[in-house]
Amino acid sequence: MKFLLKPLLLAAMLGAALAAPALTTAQAALEIDVNKGTIEPLPIAITDFLSADGLGAEITGIIAADLKRSGLFAPIDRAAFIEKISNPDAAPRFDDWKVINAQALVTGRVTQEADGRLRAEFRLWDTFAGQQLTGEQFFATKANSRRVAHIIADAIYERLTGEKGYFDTRIVFVDESGPGNARKKRLAIMDQDGANLRYLSEGRSIELTPRFSPSRQEITYMSYEGERPRVYLLQIETGQREVVGDFPGMTFSPRFSPDGQKVIMSLLRDDGNSNIFTLDLRSKQTTRLTTSNAIDTSPSYSPDGSKIVFTSDRAGREQIYVMGADGSGQNRISFGDGKYSTPVWSPRGDLIAFTKQTGGQFQIGVMRPDGSGERILSSGNQQEGPTWAPNGRVLMFFRQVPGSGGPKLYSVDLTGRNEQQIPSPNFGSDPAWSPLRE
Repeated sequence: MKFLLKPLLLAAMLGAALAAPALTTAQAALEIDVNKGTIEPLPIAITDFLSADGLGAEITGIIAADLKRSGLFAPIDRAAFIEKISNPDAAPRFDDWKVINAQALVTGRVTQEADGRLRAEFRLWDTFAGQQLTGEQFFATKANSRRVAHIIADAIYERLTGEKGYFDTRIVFVDESGPGNARKKRLAIMDQDGANLRYLSEGRSIELTPRFSPSRQEITYMSYEGERPRVYLLQIETGQREVVGDFPGMTFSPRFSPDGQKVIMSLLRDDGNSNIFTLDLRSKQTTRLTTSNAIDTSPSYSPDGSKIVFTSDRAGREQIYVMGADGSGQNRISFGDGKYSTPVWSPRGDLIAFTKQTGGQFQIGVMRPDGSGERILSSGNQQEGPTWAPNGRVLMFFRQVPGSGGPKLYSVDLTGRNEQQIPSPNFGSDPAWSPLRE
């Protein structure tokens, strides 16, 4: 679904108040430094968008939930609001918002066009500088009203942090239901906040490691349909599916190259060793990248496609290695205690996320591509499988709490202080984050 994004015409609204020098001052005054070690959430007031029905309040609630969940914003209780916004085109009474310490204010409206589309408008204000920071309008069908809310939240996030948001994204994962001895596992997809769950398979066969394409709304995954391990491509919107690989042994963790033209995976041979291969999606030609007498698995490309991170037990236990995209220059980068697994390169290229098992605990952590700066973000029982939000600021993973009966999805930001469970109707494992939707 394409959305029309148009900046509002602001010059006629507030006249001299939007002169360039004043706006520049306001922009410098209100921003969040996401590179600080400790970030105090920004108090922000988000008023109910005006609408003829309850849709405006619903959109407002989604925006507020997105921003709060990021850990960077603290939406103020509406009960504290002094001014009731009746005209979002007019400047608010800034003193009323400064009294309740609302450093930023969001106002808006939702109307219906003659052709049936929704028109959602919002304005973001710096209350202490008394200036509007940005204003945009979006058009969509009513069925996509949640997407409009996520897009507005992304616009607010980007304006106040200087970085892209990640709210208009989806998660593909393995949905698990039923008793432990007869667990049904289905591929499923949902919005990053847990809404709009949809099943992509019926769970008649074992399906593992779904991964998003970086350039299209499609996934690759491994399935044992017909008791033969195969790698598939699935078009999410149409449901069209095709086999892209038919291999004699077990295949693990298929993942796309950054340009979406290749799939990289680990192939287990009869001798018990596994090595890393690439599959060209156009020619169907496979290329072997590692030749060790060990288990090489969980490959992930760097965002520029020049390098690959993977795990190997060639040194006696699982550790993280980096090599060139052609398999050259294989170097170990992890040297900490314990075992390392499931490495995945950040979309920003600056970090590699991983699972670490040590001292009876499973940990989710990050390190630089040269292995330095290792930091643990989350520790717990039976947790693994990190996946990056497209802006490289948040990770999602799955964890099974003792006595819970099954795994659930969790997210944590790079500070490690903002960890939370992602709602889902059943158990869930092996998540993969989509790119921002177009």
